[in-house]
Amino acid sequence: MATVSEEEKRLHISLSPDEAIVFFDWLSRMNESEKLNFVHPAEQRVLWDIESNLEGELTEPFRSDYVELLDAARARVADSIEQSP
Repeated sequence: MATVSEEEKRLHISLSPDEAIVFFDWLSRMNESEKLNFVHPAEQRVLWDIESNLEGELTEPFRSDYVELLDAARARVADSIEQSP
């Protein structure tokens, strides 16, 4: 019987570049906040890991025009929500 590797078991989530920037920014703020009410330490660990993975993929947070890029991404994401049927 063939065994399934850990990589094959992984769940992959697809985000547009705009969604990734918006999510990364929100996640970064949440991870710095004391306001989150975690029920278990694993919940915080998952958020840290997702933030780290996004940080490794995105170049925008390190650009000097990040605030402008983030604002534009937020606007495009918000526009796509408003235009949904």
